[in-house]
Amino acid sequence: MNFLGNTRIGEWLEGLGQLTLLAKEAVLSLFTFRVAWRDLLYQVYFIGVKSQSVVLVTGAFTGMVLSAQTYLQFHKVKMDTATLAVVSISMCSELGPVLTGLMVAGRVGAAIAAELGTMRVTEQIDALRTLATHPVDYLVVPRLLALHLVLPLLTAEAIVVGIGSGFVVGVYLYGIDPTYLWANAQKYTTSEHVTIGLIKAVIFGGIVGLIGCYKGMSCGEGAQGVGRATTEAVVYSSITILISNFFLTLTLSRVLDML
Repeated sequence: MNFLGNTRIGEWLEGLGQLTLLAKEAVLSLFTFRVAWRDLLYQVYFIGVKSQSVVLVTGAFTGMVLSAQTYLQFHKVKMDTATLAVVSISMCSELGPVLTGLMVAGRVGAAIAAELGTMRVTEQIDALRTLATHPVDYLVVPRLLALHLVLPLLTAEAIVVGIGSGFVVGVYLYGIDPTYLWANAQKYTTSEHVTIGLIKAVIFGGIVGLIGCYKGMSCGEGAQGVGRATTEAVVYSSITILISNFFLTLTLSRVLDML
């Protein structure tokens, strides 16, 4: 047991356990309605409205480059009109939620970790406990709930902009017939693809929020500790999103096929 506690595996397991306990406290706080609603509205604004620009730019240029690359390959086998179908399916079920999650993890996850880390270093979290205010109720739940609410909306925006930009590239840059291009996209893109993407977005929002809050509330002392917590929040959130995306794709596809 001592050997395990002195290794990286032991540290990782301990962190995973603490993260699970934090998630449990947040869920209990949510179901007992101990939520700071004014803070929730601010977090929705900070995470949703202020993240729109980076998400929309990411979605637009992802759709454009995906459309260009797909056309260059499909043109060799005379399948030009199927270009937008590939862009649509990819954006709905994979690239839309994943890239949105990564962009939000880089912007919001880092901000959450830095903000809560600074509060921990300056003993503001201890002051909240002294004033009989639970830090999870006041700090974690509004951010976590806001990410759950906002990330699917940002993902939907990225999907729409990505498909639209892919359509523009296919029609105006490569001269593909717009009627057949759009008809094939509608034919092969189903509601199942959109559902998978939005479910992933909800889960990715929880990942970014939990890891960002945990790293901020457990950071080390001083500016170095805050900086390290911020970096780890972004890295761990991004890696977790990429790993979980694979398993979510397999699981959700099978579940929806059974329904």
